[in-house]
Amino acid sequence: MTLKPRLSDDEVINSDVAKSATIPSKYYTDPELYKLAQERIFARSWQYATETDRLKVPGQVISWTMGEGGLNEPLMLTRDNDDKLRCLSNVCTHRGALLVESDCHLKQIRCRYHGRRFSLDGQFQSAPGFEDVCNFPAPSDNLPSVPTEQFDKFIFASLHPAFSFEDLIGDMNKRVGFLPLKQSQFSAKDSRDYVVNANWALYCDNYLEGLHVPYVHPSLTQLLDTKNYTTEIQPLSILQVGGAANPCDAFDLPEEHPDYGKSIAAYYYFLFPNMMWNFYPWGLSINLVLPMAIDKTRIKFITYIWDESRMAQYSPTDIDKTEREDEQVVELVQKGVRSRLYDRGRYSKHWEDGVHHFHSLLLKYLSLE
Repeated sequence: MTLKPRLSDDEVINSDVAKSATIPSKYYTDPELYKLAQERIFARSWQYATETDRLKVPGQVISWTMGEGGLNEPLMLTRDNDDKLRCLSNVCTHRGALLVESDCHLKQIRCRYHGRRFSLDGQFQSAPGFEDVCNFPAPSDNLPSVPTEQFDKFIFASLHPAFSFEDLIGDMNKRVGFLPLKQSQFSAKDSRDYVVNANWALYCDNYLEGLHVPYVHPSLTQLLDTKNYTTEIQPLSILQVGGAANPCDAFDLPEEHPDYGKSIAAYYYFLFPNMMWNFYPWGLSINLVLPMAIDKTRIKFITYIWDESRMAQYSPTDIDKTEREDEQVVELVQKGVRSRLYDRGRYSKHWEDGVHHFHSLLLKYLSLE
């Protein structure tokens, strides 16, 4: 696998969306570029892990695979005896066995293969049979720690962050921080996984433009005022603001809010490279886009509710319908981009500047050493 792809002049998209062609279709079909994205993009980005409601007291431990199906990095989240949240490698430093196989409550972590023990902060404690080993234990016998950050009660982690967490979520925090996020409750019945037979980036492309909404989601047009549908570009995030067709479906915005006086039904935030945080007056829908193969993607829909009475026209049932409509059209695109007669298209200046920015970020981080 070539670790540093050379981009020819015709592959570099123009910074002016009105002049640019899209990225070549090989970015959705080339297995080598898919593998490169795992290391250059996903291993260096912030990924959503869980929320603090699942780690309330010292001793709680959660097993978590970052990028399940793609990166497949075994990790665990713990609340240690000092009441501190941590993210640690879930692999024993002796012979590589997985340590924690399910959510549990522990005083210490014990490998069931050879009995090696670790504290909940990842520090090596003991290892039967190693009494005569030289220069043991060493720092490498501790469990590697992974950086973590929080947005309200939501926990993120990154193996090797290429950018700061604040640069990623700063704008989102300012825009929707007024919402009662801590009061939100996870809704299992409104959360589910979908498998889409398409490249992960194609799914993100579809999310980042509203041009398809009237054609693919006729029911969604009853909620949104498409004439007041705007896109705002930040360095590492993209916000789509959906105006409310009916004022009853709009947020109650505080006076100090930058959108006060506007009728807004939804804030759709895309966090690079693969997270969608959709805020509604009733709650939050988090969509995690998890690559499984060059042409297969798992979408995790995670729903949190703080005011069920505000669901009105657009509830999780409607979101499910929208998702299935998106699946169908994105799978058609995956088939189309394999064509020998298609390579690149053009961007709609009004509707696809979010897609253009996403493509720019893809090329930038794929080119990093």
